[in-house]
Amino acid sequence: MKRFTVTVNGTAYDVVVEEVSEGAAPAPAAAPKAAPAPKAAPKAAPKASGAQGSVQIKAPMPGNILKVNVKAGEKVAKGAVVAVLEAMKMENEIFAPQDGMIASVEVAQGTAVTADQVLITMN
Repeated sequence: MKRFTVTVNGTAYDVVVEEVSEGAAPAPAAAPKAAPAPKAAPKAAPKASGAQGSVQIKAPMPGNILKVNVKAGEKVAKGAVVAVLEAMKMENEIFAPQDGMIASVEVAQGTAVTADQVLITMN
């Protein structure tokens, strides 16, 4: 028997292949393993959660949003971590550039973002 890993549409499956000589009956097959459930696609970015603020906090590079730490209407201090962006297998903290109030949150956890995309606005 030989064991292989086969990837179909991004999903990996373990496959066991048994060589059978002519005239020999194949051995009873074991019950196949259940295929892993496909991962759900990341949620689309939510609509702005409030009126746009005058200060935009943008993504410094392309990546995926791992965590959003603030909500619209929340007060934050300069230097507070408002979101965490994963880029190049590193977690990058996104900081509030000033004291103020969050006006809108433009992204959600799991959102893929591009460089200079607006993540959060504040006043």
